[in-house]
Amino acid sequence: MSFRWNFIQPDHEETIPRLQEELGIPRSVARLLAIRRIHTYDDARTFFRPSLTQLHDPFLMKGMDVGSDRLASAIRSNEKVVVYGDYDVDGTTAT
Repeated sequence: MSFRWNFIQPDHEETIPRLQEELGIPRSVARLLAIRRIHTYDDARTFFRPSLTQLHDPFLMKGMDVGSDRLASAIRSNEKVVVYGDYDVDGTTAT
């Protein structure tokens, strides 16, 4: 089986050396940032250290209201709660 790799090109190639210098990072990392349309020091700071106000509303996740209501009810009733999670790399923190 053979694969064909398609590499995304950054919109602004000229930002790579500047990011590399300003952030003190390898060219490969600066290139990845540029591909993600992170072109300035401030953009990079926001990307690596987001504030809570920049996070998505957790209630956009399906079933969050039901789950959080159930957890709140269990806490109010002094019930035991088990948190079970698995290793997953889909980008969602489960536990």
